[in-house]
Amino acid sequence: MLFTASELIKLFPRYQGKAPADLEIHEVVHDSRVHSHQGLYVPIAGEKFDGHQFIEGAVKNGAVAAFWQKDTPLPENLPVSLLILFAEDTVKALQELASAYRKKVNPTVIGITGSNGKTTTKDLARAVLQTTFKTHATQGNFNNHIGLPLTILSMAPSTEVLILEMGMNHFGEIELLSNIGQPDQAIITNIDGQHIENLGSKEGIAKAKLEIVSGIKPEGALVIDGDEPLLTGAAVPVPKKKVGFREDNDVVVRHIAVEEAVTTFEIEEESYQIPLLGKHHAKNAAYVIQLAYGMGIAPATIKDAFGQLEMTKMRFEKHTGKNNITVINDAYNASPASMKASIQVVEEMKGYQDKILILGDILELGDYAEEFHRGIADVINSEITAVYTYGNHSHYIHDELKRRHPGLIAVHLTEKQELMHHVEKYLQPENLILLKASRGMRFETFLEQLC
Repeated sequence: MLFTASELIKLFPRYQGKAPADLEIHEVVHDSRVHSHQGLYVPIAGEKFDGHQFIEGAVKNGAVAAFWQKDTPLPENLPVSLLILFAEDTVKALQELASAYRKKVNPTVIGITGSNGKTTTKDLARAVLQTTFKTHATQGNFNNHIGLPLTILSMAPSTEVLILEMGMNHFGEIELLSNIGQPDQAIITNIDGQHIENLGSKEGIAKAKLEIVSGIKPEGALVIDGDEPLLTGAAVPVPKKKVGFREDNDVVVRHIAVEEAVTTFEIEEESYQIPLLGKHHAKNAAYVIQLAYGMGIAPATIKDAFGQLEMTKMRFEKHTGKNNITVINDAYNASPASMKASIQVVEEMKGYQDKILILGDILELGDYAEEFHRGIADVINSEITAVYTYGNHSHYIHDELKRRHPGLIAVHLTEKQELMHHVEKYLQPENLILLKASRGMRFETFLEQLC
């Protein structure tokens, strides 16, 4: 149970409906088509739809209460027992309800943000912390002003640790999420060019990510990328723990080795192994190790948890494609740094003859689109056999490669259907293909062609 009707009325005293005071609310839903058990329906008004129009469907599917924007007319045929809670704004009401429920359950809250690595770090943290605590974490992309409150409201009353991923596109968004979640500890994984179109500069991105300290508890702590000067030099009201590759960090990640299916590394003479490829993932894991040490979890338990890791889909997923070729789908999202990191991992992978890159647009770069796309060529070396690009901006990668490496096979595709014509000759067991682009490029269609 989340709340009783009487508890909801105390929080939102403007209401109607003859629901009994002890009526229990077990779920919160924002989609009227979703079946709920004694649910609270939150209608959300968007640009193309208004959830208020679907209240009858929500009631039919189990809703016994609903938020209602006060200036919106109510349908006449609603059950008299339906508890209607009036609000100035249903989204703000959802956020207020989430804050109240977080206080009620009172878990230890871990907030995670950053330009890249948020979801991977969240998955690693969940794997480790759930070994010792009743843990609840963000699912999928529920990391915005609607998804984060829904994540909070979906945790069990017995939850001991709540892990909240916090995403953003503009200034003020992380501040809002942090104030809803009020983390005990927070992690900023890194700063990169993602969202630079909206934030103006890398300094602006750092400022936006640092908003996570606005809601952090006074006794809290912040774990940061200690290799990023924009973070290490920032003044924050809580202690900072610097994690990274540089020797002047508080936690130093050393002796990194990327092998066939794992990355190994050392921290404080303790050796760790994660089923992820790339030194950037070693740093993500190091954030979690630092967090776990502070929560009393032993190295042996952390190592076992890393071995049981379950990752969010489309993040460096290995697939067996046609003719047993290896296909890596890393197209959940992209930034300049994450695209470079994925390419470098592929270059380091052993046991493959031809390595093919299929790269798409990195979105939300604004006026920096050409500069950042051309910069991808910085990390493409002789380990790569061919590069295929698709999108409005990825042709800059192609153009730069043609300028720097005229002997490299580089083709810019104008239609997705062209792909198989070009890569068919590479579909062999000893070869490897990487798919990398922003989520909006829908590169899963390439995966369907290759598998």
